[in-house]
Amino acid sequence: MMARLDATWLLLIGLAVATVVFPPLLPRALLANGVLLAFAAVKGRKIVLDYLDLRAAPAPWRGLVSAWVLVVVLVAWLASAAIALI
Repeated sequence: MMARLDATWLLLIGLAVATVVFPPLLPRALLANGVLLAFAAVKGRKIVLDYLDLRAAPAPWRGLVSAWVLVVVLVAWLASAAIALI
């Protein structure tokens, strides 16, 4: 059976490749930015949970750090949406 860190590493590599390959296939830049930021959110959460070993931390800490990752991604998406609307 594959270890958790190995599976996370493979997922991170797959998402990195998808980050390069996927956006040119999308018709709208704002949609492509959303997809890229969703990939970034998944990568950030996996890194925090598995590589920083927050999976073993109490639930409030996991929730706080996961919320932080989502807020950073949301602010980045809102910034790209504001630029697209200008």
